[in-house]
Amino acid sequence: MRDRCPAHVLAVDDSLTMRELLRAALHDAGYAVTLASDGREALDRLAEAAPDLIVTDLNMPRLDGFGLIEAVRSGQQAARIPILVLTTETGQDLKDRARRIGATGWIGKPFDDAALVATIRRVLPY
Repeated sequence: MRDRCPAHVLAVDDSLTMRELLRAALHDAGYAVTLASDGREALDRLAEAAPDLIVTDLNMPRLDGFGLIEAVRSGQQAARIPILVLTTETGQDLKDRARRIGATGWIGKPFDDAALVATIRRVLPY
């Protein structure tokens, strides 16, 4: 883990409104935030952003959340980054699949700012 502060979150969602809600909630909690509109853009930003944590939706164009999780977990540099899934999906089979491929946790939409931040703080010890 790094000695830098604040922790950096890469937030990935195809909804501009959701990205802005995430930016506001995370910024207000003291996190640095990089936004991406889908999994492909997130992968493009991964090296430059060097996030401490990724929050991703599942249903997105070009590369969905499952594809993003698999790509991150198969890489060398970012393979250990915690990944939280933020989605409207509630099916246990989807949760199981996400965990199986490497998701750290699951948060339902719509999200509560305090609950989101509390979950992040449980995952990131700094």
